[in-house]
Amino acid sequence: MTTSVSATPEQQTPTTVGFSRSVSSLSSVGKRSSSLPTGDLVEEVEEQFSWTNTVFRRKQIAHPDPDAIATRRSVYDDPDLAPHYWPKKDYENIHRFDTTARWTYREEKALVRKLDWKIMVTAAMGFSALNLDRSNISQANSDSFLQDLGLTTDDFNLGNTVFRLAFLCAELPSQLVSKRIGPDRWIPMQICLWSVVSLSQFWLTGRISFLVCRALLGYLAPHLTLPTFWTDFYTKTELPMRLALFWISSNFCGIVASFIAYGTLHMDGVAGAAGWRWLFMIEGILTLLIGFLSFFRMPPSPTQTKTWFRPNGWFTEREEIIMVNRVLRDDPTKGDMHNREGLSIRRLWTAVCDYDLWPIYILGLLFGIPNGPPSTYLTLLLRDIGFNTFDTNLLTIPSQVLGMVTMFVITLVSESVNERSIVAMMEDLWTLPFLIALYAMSSSPNPWIFFVVVTGLLSYPYTHPIQVGWCSRNAGAVASRTVNASLYNMYRRGNRTLIIICCINVCFLYPGTKAYYMWRNRQRAKIWDAMTMQERAHYLGTTKDVGNRRLDFRFAH
Repeated sequence: MTTSVSATPEQQTPTTVGFSRSVSSLSSVGKRSSSLPTGDLVEEVEEQFSWTNTVFRRKQIAHPDPDAIATRRSVYDDPDLAPHYWPKKDYENIHRFDTTARWTYREEKALVRKLDWKIMVTAAMGFSALNLDRSNISQANSDSFLQDLGLTTDDFNLGNTVFRLAFLCAELPSQLVSKRIGPDRWIPMQICLWSVVSLSQFWLTGRISFLVCRALLGYLAPHLTLPTFWTDFYTKTELPMRLALFWISSNFCGIVASFIAYGTLHMDGVAGAAGWRWLFMIEGILTLLIGFLSFFRMPPSPTQTKTWFRPNGWFTEREEIIMVNRVLRDDPTKGDMHNREGLSIRRLWTAVCDYDLWPIYILGLLFGIPNGPPSTYLTLLLRDIGFNTFDTNLLTIPSQVLGMVTMFVITLVSESVNERSIVAMMEDLWTLPFLIALYAMSSSPNPWIFFVVVTGLLSYPYTHPIQVGWCSRNAGAVASRTVNASLYNMYRRGNRTLIIICCINVCFLYPGTKAYYMWRNRQRAKIWDAMTMQERAHYLGTTKDVGNRRLDFRFAH
């Protein structure tokens, strides 16, 4: 089986493949006029290869032949439009780009399964390790953490504020550094630095050292570079469910952390140290080990898995061709930049000023506020109403388990109905009645009734994976995607305020965002549909618009 690949459309030669079916069978997978916008073209044929058909794809072809052609139609099948969407010459995977490449459902299914084990599991392990350290401050609160350090609840609140401010200040710089040196280098560095600071909390002495550590942890926290690392390997319809599984791993890690905390807090007095100090030390060391291993498990790109410690790489040449071409057919903008290419000030400013993504930024700012305080202060609340240290840690597990289920279901629903704004609104809609119930409770509630209500609240369907994928999808370009992901992630007093914010989200922000994107799509379609084929070709060949500023781009909603 041989394949000819090259960097320019003029040099492209047909691909010879050992399929019994001709390339013309591609048309039977889903014909559509190539004059349509790319957003429509790349969604014509959904993936047929995931390990659970009903979960990872939205549409199915009845009983597809596993040896049928699985290649999706795209702008690269139109000789007039293809040159306008060609990857840059320094795109790191250009040597595997081939518009004539074809592959079967059987090949694609096997490849995606391999990607899940090699790429998704590795990233999920790194993220889970981080969440060991992120959750341990809450578990330490169930012990004598505040009392031993002479801290008040106000000091703890200040520490949370310092953490979030540092996190927000580092969000954009972290994304820019990742784009310049590559997430395969930056993410393991962040995990290692984070774990060193986390384990150093073993030696906390008081208020100042506590606040300094919170600031450093916020600044060094690996941000959205972990999930955005996947965009070179997966198509946009594969990404949301995998993002959901990514954050489900965080919940699973929270469950494991509760059991670890149950054990380590029993070490109170060992070597004269409090149990919460051993909690920070042990979990910090575990995270450091995983961070070190991450240096050897995160490749720069689909075609750069060979290295001195992995001389044969992870993928064959055939698999690399399929990976590169299926991702570019799904989203041609992924060939806009090299994976070690930094952003210019001009491109950065253009991305920041992308007002079409401001509605999603506002949602990112507000959607998690109503359920944030109950989650942050859960262990303190449970201790205050009478549960002991060890019961408190175990009582955090039910909401983690239920949260995994609801997150998975809500993401599945979003992908099944191809809807984001209304489905993402369900998180706040779920939270609202529980907040009202908490607001109506007496000041000395029955501990178990309080536990049931708080657990119900914290079992909400977490829609962050949907919204991260939504933001990435609507960015429309690699440069924009890097900045927009960080801006989206940029955030809390009293149940009454939380209820008000929840109502604003449900009644105005989510419906308004959907209405805005529908209106913007109608605006562009009116102009685009009025153009002749010649006018479209001229526009594509001369326009300076990039990403979601182009007339042929359509926003997801």
